[in-house]
Amino acid sequence: MKRQIYAFKIEFQALNFKLRFLLLLLFFFVLESNGQNPFFKASELSQTWVYYYPEHWPENQWERDFKNMAGLGFEAVHMGEFAWAQLEPEEGRYHFEWLDRAIDLADKYQLKVILCTSTATPPVWMSRKYPEILIKHENGNHSDHGARQHASFSSPKYRELALRTIEELAKRYGSDTRVIGWQLDNEPSVQYDYNQAAAAEFRIFLQNKYQTIDKLNQAWGTAFWSQLYTSFDQINIPLMKQQFMNHHQILDYMRFAAQQTASFLDMQSRCLKKHIIVQQFVTTNYIPNYEEGHIGLCKELDFHSYTRYMVFGENKGLGRKGFRVGEPLRIALANDFFRPIDNLYGVMELQPGQVNWGSVNSQPLPGAVRLWLWSVFSGGSRFVCTYRYRQPLYGTEQYHYGIVGTDGLNLSSGGKEFCTYMEELELLRKQYDRPRGELDYLSKAAILYNHENAWSIRNQKQNQHWNTEKHILSYYSALKSFGSKVDVITESADFEHYPLIIAPAYQLIDDELVERWKKYVEAGGHLVLTCRTGHKNRNGSLFEAKFGEKINELSGTEMLFYDLLPPEAADSVCMGTKSYAWYTWGEVFEPAPGTEVWAHYRGDFYSGKAAVVHKKHGKGSVTYVGVDSRDAELEKAVLIKLYERLGLSRLDLPPGVIVEYRDNFGIATNYSDKNYEFPLPARSEILIGEKELKTAGVLIWKQKK
Repeated sequence: MKRQIYAFKIEFQALNFKLRFLLLLLFFFVLESNGQNPFFKASELSQTWVYYYPEHWPENQWERDFKNMAGLGFEAVHMGEFAWAQLEPEEGRYHFEWLDRAIDLADKYQLKVILCTSTATPPVWMSRKYPEILIKHENGNHSDHGARQHASFSSPKYRELALRTIEELAKRYGSDTRVIGWQLDNEPSVQYDYNQAAAAEFRIFLQNKYQTIDKLNQAWGTAFWSQLYTSFDQINIPLMKQQFMNHHQILDYMRFAAQQTASFLDMQSRCLKKHIIVQQFVTTNYIPNYEEGHIGLCKELDFHSYTRYMVFGENKGLGRKGFRVGEPLRIALANDFFRPIDNLYGVMELQPGQVNWGSVNSQPLPGAVRLWLWSVFSGGSRFVCTYRYRQPLYGTEQYHYGIVGTDGLNLSSGGKEFCTYMEELELLRKQYDRPRGELDYLSKAAILYNHENAWSIRNQKQNQHWNTEKHILSYYSALKSFGSKVDVITESADFEHYPLIIAPAYQLIDDELVERWKKYVEAGGHLVLTCRTGHKNRNGSLFEAKFGEKINELSGTEMLFYDLLPPEAADSVCMGTKSYAWYTWGEVFEPAPGTEVWAHYRGDFYSGKAAVVHKKHGKGSVTYVGVDSRDAELEKAVLIKLYERLGLSRLDLPPGVIVEYRDNFGIATNYSDKNYEFPLPARSEILIGEKELKTAGVLIWKQKK
């Protein structure tokens, strides 16, 4: 397929540019409509890749390592990520010969290559000759050479030097068919950078957005506390840790910082695409920190990829030994977040075993690595790459496991599980036939997400115990327990694709969004809104109206007030015969005629008032959940009632058991500490595993025709 694409490009290179572009789009469209994409064959299901650092090892060991990687079953090797100093040891002097030899060896053993732009680790000559490239922190200190990610995305000089090297790489390897793709940078995050160049770029960002200083003053509410500006030049980057800093200014700075990261990546991608052949993809490996806001902003990536680690002391999992397996929804949520961005994603780093950088670096439970691999696969990933092949002997990550240990030869426990996974994947490839649609899913739902809501809430939490991520997970975990397919979508998505949409804590709204919600429900969609929704405009200001008035028509209520409780004084909400504790946030409603009250408050001066309401609109409905419960059981109960009302089928999976479907395969995984007998659909043929799922167990079946 890749060679066909390359030959196709050569044949039409003489044509008019616009015609070539249109033909290329048409060619890719045909591939997609046939279940293919330009980079991965549907029949391969998923590929398995591995990181390798030739520059870390004696060259006389390279061939042995490449041969062994291929022999284990890996299909591609990832190189060059942190090698800027080796690629450009002095400014303008490039040394690519060692990388040429490594690519030759990879090809000798039929390993494809993913190359990287090494911008996460600029060389020391750059930091010393051009200190203006270094990030400046809020406390006034600068980053320095000796770690990574110490250069400012806003620095014009850094961007210039990065582009120069990237272009040389692209010219050398951009037409090499052995190279299948490029990773930009490494785990690019949002920089809160106080570098002089960042401050200058922030002012330009504000001037482009507001045009006049008067409009900025109005948006930021600078009449408050004598904060008025008379010129954009007077504005500095807000001090995030300074008490009472203008939160409208902070909101705009966070927007700017996210866009700087995205523009840095897009700049790299545009540079590469001037030289590379169309069969080479461009992606990067994000850490799924959803609230940072930069994921999905890039316009020049072919698809988005993510990094995932599961056992490092922070994720306790389920049961006494759950810390060895990891939080059950950690991979599932990343899959459901990344897949809708481009309808194509992969995992560029997956933990192969014990790591070194966490708070407590425990050994994973035997079987956990294989469990994570199948969890990645089940969401629709087209590849998974493990970090890394060899455990390093020096540097910051000495205790980080690889596929092989410190001797470079013997498989680690995680390495053995990767081999098991690759053998099982081959079995599935033999069973593959063209998918017949999404018939296996019991239902389909979406979580509407905008990171700016989380930013706005973070700047004015009102209750220190509020947790936006936990609130969203209350609804997401319920949907996954039902066996529903879930997409995490943004406002750019087509709402009509989803019979059910949940918009949790959607604080920042405008009239256009409210109108879209109205049209969605009137046409037959079912919308669930939750507490803290619709309180502010996009600048983070309250509306000049009664609290919550913008969505009163949708919710069928009038919000009387909201309340916040200390944990030791938690009250309850009653729904049916059950009570549910709450303390973080509760909105008290007066329902309009025709609005059903599904739950009410108990235990304080507003006892008996509405907490959860439901109203029909046209062919659809709106359910408003005005309270954030303590243990997420109320949220689940509301969704169960809604599913029953709508006649939607659902499972009742216990915590830790997850089911997904792709390519006519069903995949069930067990992150809990208890065995579970999975209720297989009729006409199912088990391919891998058993109906009784043990801890870290995987069950894969195919539905017979």
